[in-house]
Amino acid sequence: MNLRRHRNRFADRIEAGRALAELLSAYAGRDDVIVLGLPRGGVPVAAEVAARIGAALDVLVVRKLGVPTHPELAMGAIGCVGDTVEVVTNDTVLSGLHISPADFDAVYQAELRELRRRTAAYRDDRPPVRVAGRTVIIVDDGLATGATIRAAVAAVRRQQPGRLVVAVPVGALDSCRQLDAEVDEVVCALTPEPFRAVRQGYADFSETSDEQVLAALATSTAPTD
Repeated sequence: MNLRRHRNRFADRIEAGRALAELLSAYAGRDDVIVLGLPRGGVPVAAEVAARIGAALDVLVVRKLGVPTHPELAMGAIGCVGDTVEVVTNDTVLSGLHISPADFDAVYQAELRELRRRTAAYRDDRPPVRVAGRTVIIVDDGLATGATIRAAVAAVRRQQPGRLVVAVPVGALDSCRQLDAEVDEVVCALTPEPFRAVRQGYADFSETSDEQVLAALATSTAPTD
């Protein structure tokens, strides 16, 4: 696990991506590396990483499954790579809040529709990226509980990558340690203590729009087979 704690926060996602790219310099110049950005906020970070290490960039759509009465609290997440949709659940939240199967399924179905809408919008006519046997770097703008990234990891793992790396500019130390057991490497540039939220690692943490995601993907190197 590669952690750095040398600064207080980043100006924005662009600066965060540049700092993260420095920590990923060992992957620069390799034709087997693919960077997958999680929309929305992870894509601008991933675009900077991909550009600076000379890797292909693509999008990996993940949706949090929020508790019906507290949508910000994750009871799980879903992720999609190609035609594969993987589900990760937060069993502690499910049991502690007594979430019924019907309530869980209602949220799942709604988020699945949104996941498919975003996948179609972001990907347009481009075919799904092939990750089998390749080094895949999953990038988001931060790691809090880890639910969404764990769904992304599960979706990518099903496709049998050669090496799986998770890279974030800002992360909760405990979540980074837990995720380190599930992937080949975790890279995090900043682990605030005490950790309250991802936004504390940024001066500007304004919402990323679909248009910004599409612009970042349009200027990137497309993955090749």
